[in-house]
Amino acid sequence: MRLSAKADYACRAMAELASAKPPCKAERLATAQDIPLKFLENILLELKHAGLVESQRGGDGGYWLARDASDIALADIIRAVEGPLAYVRGHRPEALEYRGVAEPLRDVWVALRANVRVVLESVTLADIVASRLPDVVQSLTADSNAWHSH
Repeated sequence: MRLSAKADYACRAMAELASAKPPCKAERLATAQDIPLKFLENILLELKHAGLVESQRGGDGGYWLARDASDIALADIIRAVEGPLAYVRGHRPEALEYRGVAEPLRDVWVALRANVRVVLESVTLADIVASRLPDVVQSLTADSNAWHSH
């Protein structure tokens, strides 16, 4: 799985918002997480359209979470800026049709999506801010093989 810079930046900015006193200026978020400001402003707009962030213009304005940090999963953030968590050639895995010996691949892609969901839907912004990851994530990272690229 590849996570885009956009999705990474969105998750980092949202974690920063979850730990900040609202409202928080985009410039502060960009500086705190070393994110290009113009790119971040576009990301924040997408997060706002998805109902994850609210904002107010002006000198006293800024951004804040639209919901409690415990109600926003990493999956919500990634979907807001990237769309579905698993696509194969622009299609949802269950919509694929393979023939012959490749037929079981569809089920593999569906299973892959299910596993990605297990992790990304279980981790909330509150977990990130508290440095307290769910057991499912901790058990996966406890395996030494998880830390080696193959």
